Amino acid sequence: MIMRLVPFLSLLWPIVQGTSGHIRRRQAAFLAPHAADLTSNSRRPPATRHLRLQMSSSASVAEAERPAAATSASVDDEAVSSPSSSSIASAVAAYPHAEIERKWQQFWEANQTFRTPPDIDTSRPKYYVLDMFPYPSGSGLHVGHPEGYTATDILARYKRLRGFNVLHPMGWDAFGLPAEQYAVQTGTHPAITTQRNVDRFREQLKSLGFAYDWQRELSTTDPAYYKWTQWIFLKLFERGLAYQAEVPVNWCPELGTVLANEEVIDGKSERGGFPVYRRPMKQWMLKITAYADRLLEDLDMLDWPDNVKEMQRNWIGKSEGAEVDFQVADMPDAAIRVYTTRPDTLFGCTYVVLAPEHPLVASLTTPDQEAAVTAYVEAAASKSDLERTETKSKTGVPTGALAVNPVSGERVPIWVADYVLGGYGTGAIMAVPGHDVRDHEFALKYHLPIVQVIAAAGDDSWDIQQEAFTETADTVVVNSESDLVSLNGMSAPDAKEKITAWLEDNGRGRKKTNYALRDWLFSRQRYWGEPFPVVFNDAGEAMPVPETDLPITLPQMDSFKPSGSIEGPLSLATDWVTTTVDGQTVRRETNTMPQWAGSCWYYLRFVDPSNVEAPIDGELEKYWLPVDMYVGGTEHAVLHLLYSRFWHKVLYDLGVVSTPEPFQRLVNQGLILGPMEHTVFRRQDGAHATARDVDMSGLTPADASTGEELTPERVGDEQLVKKGDAFVLKADPTIEVVSRCEKMSKSRGNVVNPDDIIAATGADSLRLYLMFMGPLESVKPWSTKGVEGVHRFLNRLWRKIVSPDGGCGCSEREATRDELKALHKLIKRVTEDIEGLKFNNAISASMEFLNAVYKWPDLPREVATPLVLLLSPFAPHVCEELWAVLHPSLPQHSISTAAKWPTYREDLLVEDSITVPVQVNGKLRGQLEVPAAIAGDREAVLRLLRDDARVAGVLARVEEQGQRVVKEIYVPKKIVNLVVK
Repeated sequence: MIMRLVPFLSLLWPIVQGTSGHIRRRQAAFLAPHAADLTSNSRRPPATRHLRLQMSSSASVAEAERPAAATSASVDDEAVSSPSSSSIASAVAAYPHAEIERKWQQFWEANQTFRTPPDIDTSRPKYYVLDMFPYPSGSGLHVGHPEGYTATDILARYKRLRGFNVLHPMGWDAFGLPAEQYAVQTGTHPAITTQRNVDRFREQLKSLGFAYDWQRELSTTDPAYYKWTQWIFLKLFERGLAYQAEVPVNWCPELGTVLANEEVIDGKSERGGFPVYRRPMKQWMLKITAYADRLLEDLDMLDWPDNVKEMQRNWIGKSEGAEVDFQVADMPDAAIRVYTTRPDTLFGCTYVVLAPEHPLVASLTTPDQEAAVTAYVEAAASKSDLERTETKSKTGVPTGALAVNPVSGERVPIWVADYVLGGYGTGAIMAVPGHDVRDHEFALKYHLPIVQVIAAAGDDSWDIQQEAFTETADTVVVNSESDLVSLNGMSAPDAKEKITAWLEDNGRGRKKTNYALRDWLFSRQRYWGEPFPVVFNDAGEAMPVPETDLPITLPQMDSFKPSGSIEGPLSLATDWVTTTVDGQTVRRETNTMPQWAGSCWYYLRFVDPSNVEAPIDGELEKYWLPVDMYVGGTEHAVLHLLYSRFWHKVLYDLGVVSTPEPFQRLVNQGLILGPMEHTVFRRQDGAHATARDVDMSGLTPADASTGEELTPERVGDEQLVKKGDAFVLKADPTIEVVSRCEKMSKSRGNVVNPDDIIAATGADSLRLYLMFMGPLESVKPWSTKGVEGVHRFLNRLWRKIVSPDGGCGCSEREATRDELKALHKLIKRVTEDIEGLKFNNAISASMEFLNAVYKWPDLPREVATPLVLLLSPFAPHVCEELWAVLHPSLPQHSISTAAKWPTYREDLLVEDSITVPVQVNGKLRGQLEVPAAIAGDREAVLRLLRDDARVAGVLARVEEQGQRVVKEIYVPKKIVNLVVK
């Protein structure tokens, strides 16, 4: 039995401060490398057996030997304080990563190692792991992009080793506005730009060693692919789910296209900053609202993050309420229909609000208000829906007309306000300022009446003029009685039911289920998109083209500029626009589909990419679908996922697919921020101000106490040291700097190119660090020094297995039971951590294990082999080479085809003893080794504790000071706590 307590415990047992510094040192220490016997270039191997390549010089051996950190935080702790961490370029590898990675990438490609053949053994389990479809931009990847790709690659490699048939494809969401705008600016055909970008992305992804089946690579711009996108559209059209309608849209004349709300900022296009106007246009729409209930209900069957499912629920926005008709006073043929979820508050309606685009605005506006209303409506046309609803200060103008409250008979004013949207509900609302915060603010601003109709039961003290009453529990209806109907004294649910029935009985309203979800605007006035498989006859009627004519390909054009009309650039291709169908001269649709179209169903085509008879083979679909793991960013949490689910359900109804949902499990990887930036603030006299004294709430930083304006200055890592959780100046440790990370962007100049990292330390180091930074789903700051830390770990692994002559440096002895126990604990932990997507934990456990190995006399081959297998999904290149070193007599094969995932032995996981933390007054003070046989016996464990000589001495000193142990708490196998008073 061994009691391990901090050295000063005997002096300060009852009152000593926390040991967080000690714990941090222990966390960092587990990566401290074993002293390597490499002191000169002459003692390093000149070549390896498998790669006859000159090894790196010894100039940076010390750098390669520097301790790596256990966590990204401790890696960052060293980043600015260690003098040996000058730059990543100086970190010379102990193994020839560039040659190893080139060799194995060429091997994988030549042998099609990761190809999933069309004919597979369907008796084996399957695993379909998919990355969200990337758009191949001209700027290429930065280090944040491969995070999710690395995670899916680990899963794909792991599942292959577990005996699964794995489908792990990659392709390109390549239509879209950026390529078209580049074409407009340069005259370069978008196909050329797109292909160049695709080639760049593919090259970068291959350099990271991702185990994609490149034989299944596809692009949305390939006519062989979008033939089936057009086919799906025809099926939507046949089922009445694709139709044309006159709808208000965001029209940008300069870009010559309709923009989504998300593409409009402050009334201007996100791309180019051109003016955008709201105007009605005839557009193709997809009737996604027909599937609203199924889209909502089927969320319950998905293993998705709760926040994503909640965002989808909110976007669909199902609500139960009533539609109510307000007659326009003095206009017998005009009535305003509103939708409300609170018909019980009808007596509190003191005004009605119309959206600027409501069809009744012009006809009911009085002459004296016509100029003001017209100007307001025109101003609203320059705002997106997002701007209109998010603006904090609501504005509006009265129309001069009045509406009749259907339950009270009172006349209320009709206003126009842009926070009401024509596309939501009926485009009109009844305002109840007494019980809605937004309506209350509007009423106060424009001096409109406020009436209370809901009150707390038994309490009428609320000042409704000062604040809206929005409580819903223990309330009753008040001030809600007329000659027509009375709701006074009723609860809200009962009042809702009564007033809704009354409205229906009297022809003044009806029960209504409403959705925030709108039908999908599916037209774009662009060249670079999928052509619609639709033509128009002389009467303007839309007709589908025959399926045998698919694909309808884009015409060759020299100019991609907007046509000057709402028809888009394709209208200028006159020979293409006019065509014949069944001998009839017709005109093609000159709009194209939005970029969303191709990404709605690509996961299906990956299953069967070469099928010329159907979008997907039925038997293959039944085997591979749904996608088992779908990984991508939260920016696609709503629209892409919602649109894909909608198309999938339509295909399900058509019998094309057999599952009601496309993606069974969804994971959103966290954002990787740019490197940490440090700022110090200088006073006017030249002296520095510490960060705690800086007020950054204003336009310029200032001294928080004096208001003196301060000048910010960037400082480099070499000028700083870590002090606690902050950084301070080396020259003056009293000056703390502001340290923060921002999202990577070219405008901030903080983008880290993965090509540079790969060149310096290799793809395996980058992959390993991306997974080591922290939990996959969390936001994490980038640290190039952190890459060096994990690179040193790979160096140490290499040196432990590869001998100086390039052969295997492992021993042939049998591993001891303790060594096997450590190995099988690692196998269990890494297996569980991969299954649980806790990749950082799996890497930390492997680092801890390697530290333990360096204390052994040597590394048995029977331990090294499973260790390499465990690390192979994370660092595949170096592990492939180490596998070859460990098996020199075998024909050269990839781990993925020649090996199986190691399994652990339960008998080796049984502990002879258990380490129990010891606390004093709730603070950790040491550990007690308890024989496993008595770990469940409280008295036996406490006797063991008391029998320890050091503990007895400490307790004696406690008694001398007039203190004593008043309680001994033991949570079996978990913790001992001594309460001292």
